[in-house]
This record gives sequence, structure tokens and C-alpha cells, in this order.
Amino acid sequence: MGKSVNPEMKNQSLPASSEETDPRLLEALASLNQISAAINQIGPSDAGSNDVSLQLIVDSAIRVVPGSSAVIYTYDQAAGLFEKESRVSAEADGHVSASTGRPDDAPRPNGSGMRTIQRRHRTLSYEEPDLNVHPYHAARGVKAVACFPLIVAEQAVGVLYIYLFEEREFTHLEQLMLDNFVNQAAMAIYHARRLAGIRRDLARKEEELNRLRRAALLISSRLRLEETLESILQLALEVTNAQYGIFRLLDKSGEFLVTRAVSGLYLPLVEKLPLNGNSIMAHVARNREPLLIPDLREEPWSKVYYPLDAGLKMHSELAVPLINASGRLEGVLNLESPNLRAFSEDDRHMLQSLATYAVTAIQEVRLLDAVQEVAQLLLSQPCQKVLNHLSLVANDLLNASSSAIWILEDQELILVASSGADRHRDRIPLQRSQIGQAVLQRKPVATNDLDSDPLADARGWSRALIVPLLMGTNGQALGAFSVFSTDPQAGRLTESEWDEKVLTFLAHYAALAVQNESHQQALRTSQEQHWIAEAFAAVGDVSANLLHNMNNKVGTIPVRIQAIQDKYGQLLGTDSYLTNHLAEIEHSAMEAMQIVQENLSHLRPIRLENVRVASCVAEALQSTQVPSSVQIKIERLEDLPMVTAGKQSLTFVFRNLIENAIAAMRASGLIVIQGSSSPEWVEVSITDSGPGISPDLHDKIFELNFSGRPGVQPGKLGFGLWWVKNLMTRLGGSVLVESDGRHGTTFLLRLPCADVERKT
Repeated sequence: MGKSVNPEMKNQSLPASSEETDPRLLEALASLNQISAAINQIGPSDAGSNDVSLQLIVDSAIRVVPGSSAVIYTYDQAAGLFEKESRVSAEADGHVSASTGRPDDAPRPNGSGMRTIQRRHRTLSYEEPDLNVHPYHAARGVKAVACFPLIVAEQAVGVLYIYLFEEREFTHLEQLMLDNFVNQAAMAIYHARRLAGIRRDLARKEEELNRLRRAALLISSRLRLEETLESILQLALEVTNAQYGIFRLLDKSGEFLVTRAVSGLYLPLVEKLPLNGNSIMAHVARNREPLLIPDLREEPWSKVYYPLDAGLKMHSELAVPLINASGRLEGVLNLESPNLRAFSEDDRHMLQSLATYAVTAIQEVRLLDAVQEVAQLLLSQPCQKVLNHLSLVANDLLNASSSAIWILEDQELILVASSGADRHRDRIPLQRSQIGQAVLQRKPVATNDLDSDPLADARGWSRALIVPLLMGTNGQALGAFSVFSTDPQAGRLTESEWDEKVLTFLAHYAALAVQNESHQQALRTSQEQHWIAEAFAAVGDVSANLLHNMNNKVGTIPVRIQAIQDKYGQLLGTDSYLTNHLAEIEHSAMEAMQIVQENLSHLRPIRLENVRVASCVAEALQSTQVPSSVQIKIERLEDLPMVTAGKQSLTFVFRNLIENAIAAMRASGLIVIQGSSSPEWVEVSITDSGPGISPDLHDKIFELNFSGRPGVQPGKLGFGLWWVKNLMTRLGGSVLVESDGRHGTTFLLRLPCADVERKT
């Protein structure tokens, strides 16, 4: 039955105008709203039941298709079977089943339901000549059946059957309305199943969490790493019924597994296991995979087994590697038992979970120790020592090959701290380096593509993680903190959120140290300028009075000599000795007054003006006796913008530094004077090829009366550099010294550009 259709019925449908105004459309929309509300009300407590929403769907379906019955069966796609107990139905008036119990209309293996599932498209019996209506419904007088697949996210979850007791086709409007009910039914089943699956997963996770909660509590209550590992190890013995266990962590060399915690025995037979050695723990560490050995007497384990203790005979073993978030090996957790087949797969999973806790504890304890140490250094040590320590800490925590901290100056990054062999004050361009990209983007950069980086080839880096040093709420970039690895393997630096978080955390401390140093330096500079201004004001008054008194006394000497020459000219003409001595006295008096006036002039207030650096350097060289064995090289001075300074004072600064450089080179070598500029500053460097100045003396050389060179008269070097520093401070600039104590010395002078000064 159900094969033939009256030709007069073919293509019979309601007129378009009737479909558009059919009240069933409004009824269907109301039903859809009601069904959606029922689906939304399905919660975790009734996740396994969706009968209410499905019942609404079949009830609505028979209202929009008059004279029909509707049935829904759910489908298990994994098993490829319909779930017979899931039947939900609605009967048309006058067609209620007379049979007692559950109707026997379960989907047939070759019926319309399975065909619909297989091709994932609705099936209409009058369009399928080879398809019979289910015998149960045929016996009840069904003339035609439509079967719709219920599909969500490409997953078949059931079918909706609509049975017609009239000999006609489904209208276009009926099919459209049923399509909407199909989507709702599919979502109801899918939603209920997902909630049921979530509930099952939650129950299983809760059971696992209850077993691990004690581990978390034990870990959180310990501060020392050894105590934490001992607590985890003890719990591992309890949950697996093992008798003996040991934690071995990889040492800094990466060559040995060293015992850090033991339970169930006094001391292991071997304290340090070589990573490339013939042992089970080394095997697990190298392969980075858990290993469950039911019988240690079997090959190949009998040949590589290291007993934990000389007096113990173990027969089964369970070991898991400790792999941190970066994919790096931290160590191995190992359990042993004298019983055969003492450990199960569940024990292996549990031990892996505990190993994860152990790795977390190792990382957190190390980070906590490092943070405490850095915090103490921030309070008591200068910025440079803090940065040096942070670079070493980054290497240790992230297991990197090297690390570096860079400070942004103009369009260059300057190396200020490093754990590798990089030279202090090395410079790299901001625009053409991976480190510069992190600064420009103000976000971390993790990369294993360092081909374009100018530093990578020379140092053998293959992977890098770089985070910017950010200041304040506006996120101004101060520089960058970078760690590098020469290991090209994946899972190193570039793929770990933990590494990025740790380095970002350390970068915050580095930025704090730099900011604190900057604030302290600004305070010191302000105080120094204030003190210098007050001191020079007071000394200026004294010097003016001194110069006045000297002028009164010494200034009379040439006048008296002139009087003697006028009165005793005839006598002096016959006495060359007396004539020469009088002339020498007059010359010395005038020279003494000139020297005093010149030196005391630096104590007077400086009249700031727009000055060209090149002209000051030229005058300094002209007034300096430069030996022929000393070569002077000048670069990029003519193109420098004008600076705000006192010309006489700035010339004196250059002359003093040039004279010091000549003395340092013992009057033989090369002096390079070169300039550079930024929108705010002009920088001039004076570099000599002498023996250099030890880093320990960089601050002391600017002190009054300091002399760091043997054979130099006391006060010669120090007094000149003391003048240099004070004059640069009074000019609103600064002076720094750079030298490793072996390869020459560079003095860096900074002065404000004239345009910037006028604006401020």
C-alpha cells in the first residue's frame, strides 16, 4: 500500500494565495515559539529527557498537516541504530491506535527512516516506487508518509515521520512548515544529548578532582620545592599502592637526573643518573613518554634496571616524565613495587596527573623564589645589578641559551644586561630586528624565524621569545626583554604561554627597575643641578671678590715696572740682566691674571646661546697641543643641529676630553670625534684607542681630585673631568663613559637641541 496515487491527486496543492493566507502558518509560528521556549528550558537536571519539546513538535506537526499522525525516533549515529525506546508520537483525531502497549512501528533496516538517514534528505513515499509504508501504519489506513532527517552539525540524531490518512500529496506550505519543526526537533535532541554528555563528563571530572584535590592542598601548603615533591610522592604511593618512589630532576647541565625526593627507602643506590645512560628513568626522560613495566625480569628491562636501593628487589615499575608547559623536560617521577603487575593503566593516568601537579609546583616554586630575590634587589641594589640578575633568572626559569635586556634610545636598542657573551652597550636598529618589532608593536613576539635578524647568525640563535618593557598605564615602550635558544626543536620558547607569562612578569620588574633608576636619576640630577647652582653662585661671589683683590695687587705689577722703566731707562739700557728680569716679571704677572680670569670665568653664570658643536670642537683642537703621532678623525659634526650651551664652556669641555685622550694614549694613537642627533638631543662621542678605564672606576673618575692613571699628577685627571661633568650639568646635558678597561674609552656628551630648548 502507499505505492499508487490517484492521477487526479498528482501535484494537487493549495493555490498560492491560499498558502499565503493559510491560518496554519500563524499557528505554526506560534508553535515554533512555544517549542523554542521548551528547548531553552532544558537544563542539566533533566538533560537526559527532551520529551516535552519533542511532544510539542509532533503535536504541532499534525495541526499544520490535517488528517495526519506524527512520530519521532532518535538515532545513534555511532552505533548506526535507531533508539526504539525514544518514540514520541501524536495521532490525528479518529485514528488513535487500538492496540495496547507500545506500537510496533520501529524503523526498519530498509525502510524510509534508514533511507532518509543515509541520504540525509527527506523521503516522500509517493515519490519512491520501491518504498512501502510500514506495515503497522498501512494496516491503520495510512496512504502516504513523509520522513524528515533530524541533522545538527552534520550529525544525524533522529527522524520525523508524518503519516497521511488521505490519498494526497503534502503541499508546499506543509513541507515548509514541517522543515521548521524538523530543525527544532534536531536541536532539541542535540541539546539534550550535549547536556547529558556534559553531566557525565562533569561527574567523571568531579571524581578525578576529588582524588587530586588532596594533591593540590598539599602542594599549596608547601613553600620549599623538596617538601612539595615529597608530598606529591607520598600521595602517588597512596593512590597507586606503590611501596617505593623517587623524584629525579634534570640538572642545569641537562646531562644528569638528580635525586630530589625519595619515599619508602633511605637513599637510592645511584644519586645521579646520566641522561644518556642505560636506565629506565633515563629511557623515559629521553623518549618523553610514560612507561609501565609489569615485570622487570622480562627483556629488555632486566638489563637496564637500576634498583632504588641495593637491598630491594623490585618486580614492576611505573615512570612518567615531567614535561613543562614549554615541552621541556624537568625530570622523571618513578614508582616501584616488589609485586608483579602492581600498576594499571588507571595508575598511569593518575601518575601523569600528579606529574602535572609536580611540574606546576616546580615552576611556581622557582618563580616565587626568583621573585622574592628580585624584590629584595629592587629595594637595595642599583638598576644595573637588578637587570643583570633578571637576565640570569630568565635563563634559569626558561632554560634558554641566553637572555638580554635592551633599552630604547632614539631609534636604536642598546644592550644593558645579558647572560651571554654579548658586549654591554651593543646596539641594534629598531626597525630591522625581531626585538625591535616587539617594541614597536608593544606586544610579545615568539619566533623561530630569525633569518632576517642581524644578531641571530652571529650567535647561533634559532628560536626567540621577546616581550616589550612597558611603562605606566599608557604602555610606553622602554625597551625589550629577550630570551634565545639554540635548540631548533619545537616546544621551546615560542609555543608556551607559561614562558611568555614568566618573561612578561620578569619584564615588569625590569621596567620597574629602569623607571625607578630613571626617577632616581632625575631626582639626583635635579638635586645636583640645584646644589651646583647654589654652590657656583656662592663661589662666583667669592671668585669675583678674589679676582678684584688679585687685580688690585697683581695688576699693579706691570704699572710699577713701567714706572721703573721710565725712570731708569738709561740704567736698564746698560744692564740686560735687570731688563730681562723686569720683562719676565711683567709677563708672568699678566699671564697669571689671564689664567685666573680664564679659570674663574667658569664659576660665573653661563650665558646660554645657540652654538654649533663643530665650531667648539675646532676651537678646542686649535687651543690644544696635538702631537704629530696622534691622529684626529672627525665625523658628522657639520650636519648637527645647533645646541643650547655656553660656547666658552662647551669648548673647554671638548679641550679637556681631548687632552685626557692624548694623555691616555701616551701621545700616540687615534681619537675619533663623531656626532649624531635626534629630535630632542645632540650626542657627541669622543673615543680614544688607549688602554681604557675599568668599569669599576666609571663613576669615580668624575670625582674631584681623582686620578686613576699612574704617573699623572694628583688632581690633573679628576679635576678636569669634575669640571666636565659640572659644566655639562649646568648646560642641561650629561656625560657618560663607556669602556671595558681594555679597548679604549668613549665619552658620550648629550646636549639639548636649540629648537627643543626654545619650545620649552
